Amino acid sequence: MGERISFKSNGGTCDGYLANGGGPGVIVIQEWWGLVPHIQDVADRFAAAGFTALAPDLYHGESSTEPDGAGKLMMGLNLSQAAKDLSGAVDFLQSQTGNQKIGVVGYCMGGGLTLVLACQRPDAIAAAAPYYGVIPWPSAQPDWSKLAAKVVGEYAELDDFAGPETVKALESQLKTLGKDATLNIHAGTQHAFFNDARPDVFDSHAAKISFERTLDLFRTKL
Repeated sequence: MGERISFKSNGGTCDGYLANGGGPGVIVIQEWWGLVPHIQDVADRFAAAGFTALAPDLYHGESSTEPDGAGKLMMGLNLSQAAKDLSGAVDFLQSQTGNQKIGVVGYCMGGGLTLVLACQRPDAIAAAAPYYGVIPWPSAQPDWSKLAAKVVGEYAELDDFAGPETVKALESQLKTLGKDATLNIHAGTQHAFFNDARPDVFDSHAAKISFERTLDLFRTKL
């Protein structure tokens, strides 16, 4: 359904996968593997639901199928460049759709960057859906005071990266700051339960519930 495109990124360019469903813009942020076929398929799903989905290639052509390689790519991510790329994706979707309100959804590493982007571009991000979001970079911790988006997150109970205690603490912190945030924890699921390309962790029930909830969020706020 979609196509590879290039968009402006603060003086440079970033490639990405665009799936145009004709409606409001949604940024789909990759897992630590890179812009792999699964993430392109997720963008297609949002397009099929009527949204204009863009998945930026934050690794600029690199990807990995092995955890060690993916971990190195994630920890080596140029955060300044990633911020420019994500902001460029926001600007592109605003221009493409004519809608100033943008949604963002991300998985694993992308879940963390979903929250980072929502705090960096509160002027545009109206809805944020982090899935088992991890922010492993000390320098990338968000300024939560700037968060303006409604946040509806989806997390796994059996997650070594973002466990229930961490998730509940973040939800409490955001609510204390007066933010509209709900972080759902799916019982019995593992990290990456939404990834149907990984049958070892995929949970069809949790994936269905979470996707429908994310669609509701975007339909309501965008």
